[in-house]
Amino acid sequence: MTRTLSIVLLVLSMSLHAQNNAVAAGEKLTYTASYNMSGILTELAQVTMETSTVKTSKATLLRLKCTASTYSKWDNFFKIVDLYESYVNPNNLIPYLYKRDINEGGYYKFMKYTYDHKTNTIKSLQRKKNNKEENKSFTIHSGTKDIVSTLYNIRLFDYKSMSIGSKKSFTIVFDREEVNAQITYLGKETIGTNIGKKECYKLAISSSDDVLQGKNNNLLWLTADENKIIVYGKFKIPVGTGELKLKSAEGLKN
Repeated sequence: MTRTLSIVLLVLSMSLHAQNNAVAAGEKLTYTASYNMSGILTELAQVTMETSTVKTSKATLLRLKCTASTYSKWDNFFKIVDLYESYVNPNNLIPYLYKRDINEGGYYKFMKYTYDHKTNTIKSLQRKKNNKEENKSFTIHSGTKDIVSTLYNIRLFDYKSMSIGSKKSFTIVFDREEVNAQITYLGKETIGTNIGKKECYKLAISSSDDVLQGKNNNLLWLTADENKIIVYGKFKIPVGTGELKLKSAEGLKN
């Protein structure tokens, strides 16, 4: 289970390049994350996604912050305290800096990416439990993004122009490696959520590394409006199945 929440984020991530008309500073989305334990789907953790403005000496950036933590009753079994964040251009959500700080059942890792989009390279810093630091630079393809920035970029795509069954390929960088994946648009579906009934765009996501199992076992529902927020997702990975459900939404742009 040490990578379960990381894989959930991976399931929800894709690399797109479009003008940002959906995400603004001050947004807060809260989710419950469930995992199939002994045949029973059990709520284990809360996932929160927040946006805020950060000013530097050179630019004003949008901070995309994602935290995941187990509910206290599960801490003795398997405690998770994770932080993922990406600092992006607010106009198109292209990332400049990414940080991942995770503590899962005693397993600790810190990772930082500094992007150079002119050369398509990333300078990375990795630190594990022994505090030993490892610096490494590596090349990425144009358009490749980290998990957090691609998770928000999914909301910029024009699903209205897609026909049912149409596909789009994308690339994610995770643990210094690029993962090729594909999205299939399955059409619209109205589902019940904690914020009411919502007409949604339904998506199926697959990956080239066999992390995501099955053809249509990894699904995502985005509201079919200008915000395109994720309201529900379910996934199947080698170690089991799980769900992500929206609990509350605040500060939406539209």
